[in-house]
Amino acid sequence: MNDDSLLLIEETKENMNNTIQFFDRELQKTRAGKSSPQMLDGVRVDYYDNPTPLSQVANISTPDASQIIVQPWEKTMLAPIEKAIMAANLGFNPQNNGEFIRIIVPQLTEERRKELVKKVKADAEQAKVNIRNVRRNSNDQAKKLEKDGLPEDEAKRLETEIQKMTDDFVSKIDKMTEAKEKDIMTV
Repeated sequence: MNDDSLLLIEETKENMNNTIQFFDRELQKTRAGKSSPQMLDGVRVDYYDNPTPLSQVANISTPDASQIIVQPWEKTMLAPIEKAIMAANLGFNPQNNGEFIRIIVPQLTEERRKELVKKVKADAEQAKVNIRNVRRNSNDQAKKLEKDGLPEDEAKRLETEIQKMTDDFVSKIDKMTEAKEKDIMTV
């Protein structure tokens, strides 16, 4: 394969890896009955009139599987952090004791578990669509390379390689989804 073909393969692999990494971060945000600091990743706190990620104004820890402790670096941030967690609509009820904020992560009901599985499957389908879009763009670039002088058999080999990568990445998404679904449904 020539340099343009190798570059296209590397670019395709990188774009597909980025999709997998994004999907993995989305899975980590989905709670499966166990608390984790990533559950608060989307929370933005009003820090001197700037919406700031919670992790940049406080220490977030999980002493056990059912609670999250948020300890702000400035005591004056307790109320804005509590307000931001409530506004994020995550289903949590933060408890402010004047030193830190304790969040008790409620046990998931069977109905809520099923909703979370549906969300995970929808996220997985979106990730697969993104992988297929990367494939389509890469195949378009391969056809363009063929018009610019790349031999036809090499262009076909390039498209075959891109399809093989697509199948591998879709398979990874399926495995990640299956593992998360099992995690969510385990009581």
